[in-house]
Amino acid sequence: MTHFPALLLLQAQRTRIASLSGVDLAILIAYFAAVLGIGFYLKRFAKSGEDFFLAGRHMTAWIAGLSFVAANLGALELMGWAGAAYQYGILATHWYWVGAIPAMLFLGVVMMPFYYISKTHSVPGYLQLRYGEGARGLSAVSFGFMTVLMSGINMYSMAVVMQVVLGWDLHFSIWVSSITVAIYVALGGLLSAIFNEVLQFVLIWLGALLIPIFGMIEAGGWSGMVARIGQNLAKLGKQGDYVHLWRTMGGFDNPMGIHWTGIVLGLGWVISFGYWTTDFLVVQRILAAKDLRSAKLAPIIGSAFKMAVPFIVILPGLLGLALLTNPDGSVMRLVAEGSEQAKAGALTYNHVLPLMLARYCGPGLLGLGITALVAGFMSGMAGNVSAFATVWTYDIYRAFIRKRSTDQHYVSMGRWCTILGVLVSIGTAYLVMQFKSIMDYVQALFSFFVAPLFGTVLLGMLWKRATPAGGFWGLLAGTVSSIAMWAWVKINPAALAYIALSPKAKDMAENMYRALWSWLICVTVTVIVSLATKPKPVEELGGLVYGVTPLPSEGDLPLWKRPIFWAGVVAVVFIVLQVIFW
Repeated sequence: MTHFPALLLLQAQRTRIASLSGVDLAILIAYFAAVLGIGFYLKRFAKSGEDFFLAGRHMTAWIAGLSFVAANLGALELMGWAGAAYQYGILATHWYWVGAIPAMLFLGVVMMPFYYISKTHSVPGYLQLRYGEGARGLSAVSFGFMTVLMSGINMYSMAVVMQVVLGWDLHFSIWVSSITVAIYVALGGLLSAIFNEVLQFVLIWLGALLIPIFGMIEAGGWSGMVARIGQNLAKLGKQGDYVHLWRTMGGFDNPMGIHWTGIVLGLGWVISFGYWTTDFLVVQRILAAKDLRSAKLAPIIGSAFKMAVPFIVILPGLLGLALLTNPDGSVMRLVAEGSEQAKAGALTYNHVLPLMLARYCGPGLLGLGITALVAGFMSGMAGNVSAFATVWTYDIYRAFIRKRSTDQHYVSMGRWCTILGVLVSIGTAYLVMQFKSIMDYVQALFSFFVAPLFGTVLLGMLWKRATPAGGFWGLLAGTVSSIAMWAWVKINPAALAYIALSPKAKDMAENMYRALWSWLICVTVTVIVSLATKPKPVEELGGLVYGVTPLPSEGDLPLWKRPIFWAGVVAVVFIVLQVIFW
């Protein structure tokens, strides 16, 4: 295996640690040619609005489910969580298991019938049907704002990988990936995005599996890795349990400085359910399913693959803790993004994955690994851009600017909006550098926009008494309060003890509790305002609210073909994993 040449020089100057051979370049070029070819080929099938924005609603459960996971398998997963695992240990796995699986199963079993039956193009579109234009407009604007900020993450992350591993110019990498995504999404819309995401999903697994396989061999298996982590933490002067999920959650004395209530309620309930059930970036893929059974089954299929993702994302971060050393044999010390050491040129948590990639991959394998990372970044970026184009076109442009026009006009607007969204996203890529890690940036955005939206959607689906005024003011109060709490801690760090219940809380813990408070504020305001205002007539709530909507029967299907059966299977595996890594 290859160890790092001149790592101390790299830390000071950020020079490249590898170079692509002819074989590596051929693999990377072939990938770019393939995604562009798919875009040009699928353009002929994306003529109507239904084709461009919802892939014609022809996707099978497997295609929709894989796309559902792949749209989330971008920089947020690959580079951000590897860095978070190095920083917080195995606690980062909570974002894949507690922070995903229950919510994905809930989406498939409970919420998809309402999204699908209403035939909405988006989550803001559902809010328009349930609450009216006010709630739709507010959610559409906040989602659009969040989406372009999130898209910048993928650009920045890929550029950092190329800079650290290959020495490529940051700006060159950003523009090449951006232009490629803009072309294939503008040509084929969601159809092109979905087919490329499935391709990218396969490439990500092929490339990303290299690190955990070689890393576990070098570390001597799980027990060997755990022993090395303990030794290296002692050398770095750090304390805490980095290799168990729950046993340190009884207090705040753990690497993340978070109590189990923050994980279960802030992450497992508010952030997780908010993202997986109301974030249109992922819900859009399920809406493209060919029928209701496929729409319900797709997130359940996705949840099974999601449970396996930590083995290619979290494990590299833990292996980094165990194996990364300097040429003199000392333990490598990575620092927080935005810190004084980082500004001076030191490597950060976000560099764990590219460092591990360069450690193990020679010619050919390096090209496959780099292509996997590029595929992941472009997958996440394409997901954001296609969702942004749909929400802008249907929920802002058509709703408030040009209400009556031809279907072809809206398809053209979607294509132009795709290009505009990419250009705006380029500007946001540089904002990421101001945060300590990519994941701190991401979770802060989720606490601002996703957490309160979940409260609004959940009450709308389950409580027929919720009113249009309650939906609007609750969503606004939740969003504004979350941003206000974030600003309060920035202005007065002592406020952390009130927001996160402990002055020891790290940024991630603060995000979880802030999300919980904003959700509670949203729900409270929605209930109070709804009780004081007039609800919609019950006859207008058909297809939108439980209790007034007859759900279609699945017929005489055997038990093993029913979505609820496979949801139960996934739930059992989920519980077993919690026990194994307790």
